[in-house]
Amino acid sequence: MAKTPAQRIKKHGAKAVVPEHSLPSVINPTTRRTPEKAQSNSKLIVIAGVVASLFLFWYLHLLTLNQMTQLSGGLAMPDSLIGGFSQDYVAQLRAAMDEAARGQLNYVHKTAGTLFPLIFGFSWLLLIGTNVARKAWRWAMWAAPLLFAVAHLWSNVAIDSMLAMETPDAGSVALASTLTIASWVLFLISLLCGAAAVFLGLKNAKQP
Repeated sequence: MAKTPAQRIKKHGAKAVVPEHSLPSVINPTTRRTPEKAQSNSKLIVIAGVVASLFLFWYLHLLTLNQMTQLSGGLAMPDSLIGGFSQDYVAQLRAAMDEAARGQLNYVHKTAGTLFPLIFGFSWLLLIGTNVARKAWRWAMWAAPLLFAVAHLWSNVAIDSMLAMETPDAGSVALASTLTIASWVLFLISLLCGAAAVFLGLKNAKQP
């Protein structure tokens, strides 16, 4: 029967030979996180977010809202009108769309109309954050996608509320129109900020 180290020491004294034991390393050197690997992972996340944002823009504005014109007698949805819309236009649109068509537009706003600004805003925050080193510039560029997401989501609610009224008043039309214009303007500014962030990132990468 094998004796324990304590039993060997008790029998043979200080001259007892105690076998050495070595514990396995708890750190796997292959899993060490390097700055280069972390940067590579962040770039992959940014690319995935940008691709998802482009797909959702196409799906929402170029496909779904464009198809909605089949339910409105060819009239464009308020979301697609970059320059806004008037009270007369809203009255024509509401007369052309029945309750089912307005409900379908509301459903679009709750699905793709919500996912697009959220994913776009999050992706652009990452895009700017990973490419712009200066804190002041980073915060200034972050303002555009953040405000875009707020304006876009708010415009969804304003448009649905406006079309739900039997006779949309001038105030509700003006609010929805202003938010729609602001959403498009902030979207374009966000694209410019994203392009500027990529340029700054490439410029910093080339510096020794």
